[in-house]
Amino acid sequence: MNPSAEQTPVTPRSVDYAQWYLDVIKRAELAEHSPVRGCMVIRPHGYAIWEKMQRELDDRFKATGHVNAYFPMFIPLSFLAREEQHAAGFAKECAVVTHYRLKSQNGEVVVDPDSKLEEPLVVRPTSETIIWAQYKNWIQSYRDLPLLINQWANVVRWEMRTRLFLRTTEFLWQEGHTAHATAEEAIEEARRMLDVYADFAENVMAVPVIKGCKTPGERFAGAVETYCIEGMMQDGKALQMGTSHYLGQNFAKSADVTFLNRQGQREYVYATSWGVSTRLIGALIMTHSDDNGLVLPPKLAPIHVVIVPIFKTDTEKSRTLEEAGRVAAELRAQGLTVKLDDRDGIMPGAKFYEWEAKGVPLRIEIGPKDLDQGSLCLVRRFLIEQPGESAADQRKRRKQFLPRAEALASVRPLLETMQRELLERARALRAARSRIINSLAEFEEFFRGDTPGFAWVHWAGSPEQEEEFGKRFETSIRCIPFPDQIPPAAQGPGTCLLTGQPSSQRVLMARAY
Repeated sequence: MNPSAEQTPVTPRSVDYAQWYLDVIKRAELAEHSPVRGCMVIRPHGYAIWEKMQRELDDRFKATGHVNAYFPMFIPLSFLAREEQHAAGFAKECAVVTHYRLKSQNGEVVVDPDSKLEEPLVVRPTSETIIWAQYKNWIQSYRDLPLLINQWANVVRWEMRTRLFLRTTEFLWQEGHTAHATAEEAIEEARRMLDVYADFAENVMAVPVIKGCKTPGERFAGAVETYCIEGMMQDGKALQMGTSHYLGQNFAKSADVTFLNRQGQREYVYATSWGVSTRLIGALIMTHSDDNGLVLPPKLAPIHVVIVPIFKTDTEKSRTLEEAGRVAAELRAQGLTVKLDDRDGIMPGAKFYEWEAKGVPLRIEIGPKDLDQGSLCLVRRFLIEQPGESAADQRKRRKQFLPRAEALASVRPLLETMQRELLERARALRAARSRIINSLAEFEEFFRGDTPGFAWVHWAGSPEQEEEFGKRFETSIRCIPFPDQIPPAAQGPGTCLLTGQPSSQRVLMARAY
């Protein structure tokens, strides 16, 4: 860890949540700003988290029949323009390449005006248009369907206001693009992949989510329907963590992708696309971390256990390092990732501080007394807070001294407990900061208060009223939730919060990132 970062205190969440978020990223050495405005450098510890996410998701994609491919990052401008809604939706975010060569002129490097491209190229903001240009060559009949392809890639969207992981000019993601013979199959695929995302969010990230579909004004450009998962962060704001789109035949028509169906008739293919990005790392940070730094669910921790030997003399050093090596080997044999921190010249306290900031779930301390007693000291990264508990009392409760064999046998169960407790804690926060709201006065009071969150409200307004309402309260309709996502007490018909018109069900409103 950089010595300057090591000494940087984390701004308390209660003082400045936005600065706290950036401080956690800095102390955990996850990412930093690059010389290119709006772009980020993902540092090794941050990238290791992304790699674990990739593996988990990729396994799920392949289990549902998908395969990986790769498509170019440069898209001819004419391709983007083929689908009118799509082009309009991304027009303000596109980076465009117009020349392909530089030259030296009067001691300066400048663009060579003679290298102008015949057609400008858009740097990939999303890949529907370039992919469907290829699908035209791959799909001839119903026997070629379904076509289930995913790619891991980077994309560029020229954002005006950026924040590390949450919104950057360039980011990493996966994007699935599938082709189907019927609308029913495509809709089923879009819903299936949303369920994959929700399962990953809850059972791997330990972030509870609400599943639903976007309002027409919030749909992906060119989609017939957009499904999403929404998580609540610790400040009560919503974060859209993944989307899955039913595209109908829109992109097939724009790229002229047809197939011969079972009845011998030619028709356009039905499509989906779906994706998640490095924004998920931002969700991890804002859902679980605390004023001491990063907190990671064990399933996504690059390091499960860090071992810190403690000694004063050369004799103690030799003994503790030898035991630390044995402990590390036994834990690795359990399939755990282990870091033995045997660096010289760094005090144990500084090591504790560093690994806590980086979110390592479990620390094992080994000193001369532990060797003499045949025990190990296990320190959890976090505990569920108890009412009225001081920080000092929690630190004591996080630490356990156990006989060596018992300690090693307890590591896996302890990690499983921490994974479960993180999800339980996040669910408890969401429940505490969610409200069923039936009047405009209640809504205004909730969002003008100190602890806003998720509001379950009836809505039957127009898209224009939705936009105006959002500007007034700085909120948005995060989704029209699926029926099984609505709390029992909030189910059933009612009247619109704004217009008083009949409403068939409630929507989820919140402030959002």
